[in-house]
Amino acid sequence: MSSTRIDADTIRRLPKAVLHDHLDGGLRPATVVELAESVGHSLPTTDPDELAAWYVEAADSGDLVRYIATFEHTLAVMQTREGLLRTAEEYVLDLAADGVVYGEVRYAPELNTRGGLTMAEVVETVQEGLAAGMAKAAAAGTPVRVGTLLCGMRMFDRVREAADLAVAFRDAGVVGFDIAGAEDGFPAADHLAAFEHLRRESVPFTVHAGEAHGLPSIHQAVQVCGAQRIGHGVRITEDIPDLAGGKLGPLASWVRDRRIALEMCPTSNLQTGAAASIAEHPITPLKDLGFRVTVNTDNRLVSGTTMTREMTLLAEQAGWTAEDLRTVTLNAVKSAFLPYDERVALIRDVVLPGYDAVLPSSPRA
Repeated sequence: MSSTRIDADTIRRLPKAVLHDHLDGGLRPATVVELAESVGHSLPTTDPDELAAWYVEAADSGDLVRYIATFEHTLAVMQTREGLLRTAEEYVLDLAADGVVYGEVRYAPELNTRGGLTMAEVVETVQEGLAAGMAKAAAAGTPVRVGTLLCGMRMFDRVREAADLAVAFRDAGVVGFDIAGAEDGFPAADHLAAFEHLRRESVPFTVHAGEAHGLPSIHQAVQVCGAQRIGHGVRITEDIPDLAGGKLGPLASWVRDRRIALEMCPTSNLQTGAAASIAEHPITPLKDLGFRVTVNTDNRLVSGTTMTREMTLLAEQAGWTAEDLRTVTLNAVKSAFLPYDERVALIRDVVLPGYDAVLPSSPRA
């Protein structure tokens, strides 16, 4: 296979797919400022550029209290119907502007009920905003499809409620479920009843694992809870005694051989200390070993990133080629929580032609 080097301008024009992106971590700084003023919430600064810089600096600080505080401010402006409609619509438009053709957005509806909305009303409102964004993006000639993952917060007691909503809204834009929140000390298996319910109802789900907690969390997510994908999963390398030589342990083999996707978020992992640098991030050797790795943004505002930026960093600092980017994009679409025929159509009609248009010599093999 050829190895086509690629620059940021070219990457920006390529079709992209993102599976791991949090709604409350990706607001526009100017939107946070305007909505905060309307609800009377105090921010560290009311200058959008300064606020954007504050978010990234706080996330880079290594101070967990400061990192958590970043979400205090975004969640504060997402407690009303108006705030949810606007942030959901803008979410879609920002993905479209970045060349994303398929995205899955995740959020925990229980965190948006302080203003009096029920969890079901939160879901209905977000879906309305996403639909408005998709309509505007299509009208502008940059169509993007966005599915929703509802999150349960593993350290609280409303995980089953969120799972019930994922079932209830499965025909209204919700494509799956996720469990998020602090990994260490809050095992996903504590909510096994919710996962069993989702399996009985044939609703797919992913589990945050292998980031803040190690290999046991991945084992539990896959072998106990039955996750179809793993959120982050960087510490799967703990079951690969010889990363360079490709010697895999039993769990790593299970994950690779059964094509369980790893939703990897390079910049976010640097901020949380799960990886030392882009060049040394496990995503590259895992890709080379045949794992179904995908590239994701996690929290675009908090990490100051986009899909274009994540891919550009991998190209510039880890030596990724156009073929590598094509591979992980196909990985993401193949692992999307969409019906098989719709995934095939997205690859055939959108992703492959998009790569061919930008990189005419891009191989299809």
